[in-house]
Amino acid sequence: MSLILKSFKALSDATRLRIIALLDKNELSVHEIQEITRMGQSRISTHLGLLLGSGLVQSRREGKQAFYRLNPELEENGKEFLRLAIQGARELPSHADDQINLRRVLSRRREQAQAYFNQVAGRFDRVYGPGRSWQGFGHLLLRIIPPLEVADLGSGEGLLSELLARRCKKVIAVDNSEKIVAFGAAKARKNHLLNLEFRLGDLQNPPIEPNSVDLVILSQALHHAQDPAAAITAAHRLLRAPGQVLILDLSEHKFEEAHKSYGDLWLGFAESDLNRWLEDSGFKKIEISVVAREEEPPYFETILACGSK
Repeated sequence: MSLILKSFKALSDATRLRIIALLDKNELSVHEIQEITRMGQSRISTHLGLLLGSGLVQSRREGKQAFYRLNPELEENGKEFLRLAIQGARELPSHADDQINLRRVLSRRREQAQAYFNQVAGRFDRVYGPGRSWQGFGHLLLRIIPPLEVADLGSGEGLLSELLARRCKKVIAVDNSEKIVAFGAAKARKNHLLNLEFRLGDLQNPPIEPNSVDLVILSQALHHAQDPAAAITAAHRLLRAPGQVLILDLSEHKFEEAHKSYGDLWLGFAESDLNRWLEDSGFKKIEISVVAREEEPPYFETILACGSK
């Protein structure tokens, strides 16, 4: 089969157009393409195999990983095919999300801290060590926290707020349940946490003065918000500069039962949506990554998103 016919076949699928656009000026691994497109590894590998067979894409190995790039040695016909493929990919509905996720993946590649953390986490439970526990590590890391003023939005009964209050200058816990706020406030008094204050309010309009806190936390709270984008904008408004937002939530999933069992309004979030909402709210230095994966059905993934004001 001629190069032209192979190219026509290779570029006849929207997914392969997406991959071509991602490889424009970038070299990516299968795992990175999978993370950007949210497609399974076998599906990505199949499409890459067809693109390799057409000669439009090349690969190289680095250890156990294979990296893919556009073939820089194509003749004019091949280069024209690539140009048209990239132009066509820009017309796909998925293109904007792909580009957001691409920027996120490339940014994280430059920052190796998360990769190192994953290695540490992977080793943690492999060998038993007396006295070594996540609880112990948690208390150790709490000692590092500077005297910040923190807003814990969607705090629930305030477990995280209580921990933070033992080190932070002030913690304001906000929840929309009167009973939960009353319970949390009573517990804070019982534990003599005078710097922990519970307030009744919602995520979109927290009862906190603008430019008054150093850190805003939304821990497993955003999927309960009526308008997640508005909640992130509200978080930006509360922060003084320089300040930071930390969002811990579920990655997008299809476990419909969560609506009924947990009262979730949203079935998690796509990283591209979180990235867009953070950017639109004015946050900079945005980082988003999967930080935990459950090993039992429905295999929830936890994502951590952060941004700076």
